[in-house]
Amino acid sequence: MTLQQLQAFLVARRGGSFTAAARSLGLTQPSVSELVRRLEEELGMELFRRVGRGLVSTLAGDELAPFAERALAAADQGAMAVRALRDLEGGTATFGLLRNAEFYALSELALHFHRRHPSVRVRLVGQNSAETAAAVQRGEIEAGLVTLPVDHEGLSVTPLVRDEVVYITADAGTATPRTISDVAAVPMIFYDAHYGDLDPARRQLATRARLAGVSVDALIEVEHLASALTLVRAGVGDTFACRAAVASPTFPAGLHVTSFAEPMYDTIALVTRRGHTLSPATRELARFAQQTLLDHACGPHSTATIITSH
Repeated sequence: MTLQQLQAFLVARRGGSFTAAARSLGLTQPSVSELVRRLEEELGMELFRRVGRGLVSTLAGDELAPFAERALAAADQGAMAVRALRDLEGGTATFGLLRNAEFYALSELALHFHRRHPSVRVRLVGQNSAETAAAVQRGEIEAGLVTLPVDHEGLSVTPLVRDEVVYITADAGTATPRTISDVAAVPMIFYDAHYGDLDPARRQLATRARLAGVSVDALIEVEHLASALTLVRAGVGDTFACRAAVASPTFPAGLHVTSFAEPMYDTIALVTRRGHTLSPATRELARFAQQTLLDHACGPHSTATIITSH
């Protein structure tokens, strides 16, 4: 049973003849007659009886008609849904954002995207990069921006920009670049407490400490960078952050910033599930987010630099 057979049956039923159906469908009369004959053969029952020069639906035809109508309507609705995705007149875009999105002109991504594509539903997940990468791997979101390193098994990773990670302290005497041994010797305030050692910046520090034979541990862990900076300003300990955070208007006055002796960077990358084709809506949102990030990196006040050309 095919949609073409059902369509020929319904049009012939409404028009009362195969000739009228053929004109309506742009087919020959024998083609329409054959489509209905094959449908009757598959069902094992006649759908029409001839009355004079016309056709009258049989009881079997009356029973089939509402199901055929629903089948054709469902097919049309499915095609419309696919076209809506193709033309971005519908669909849902699912995307993961950086915890530090606001520092890279991404905080209003949803607003700007919605203005361009008002019929597309948007689901933006803002969380630590480790969790964003895991959500993409599990198929819970289609794509996202993350800070490297993350566990990338099963992911396609496209590095976009990088931003220096700097050392932050309330000690005015701390001006020279900090070695990993320097970091290990002072009280440290860590943020993103929920994700702990999975956090990309912490992973970089841990790797450096391990190679140097020292240990970098937190005196206090908090969830948000703003809380960590408050503690640093009070002289409780030191912390680290990307230069974009330092350049933000919300960065507290009175804190001192220096580089690491071996420069450390946040590398921001687009991740998707390897071998998975993005839906049209998410593909457009990912393109839009990527372009927003790259445009910001080209701006006069940006601290980030572009890694590759896109």
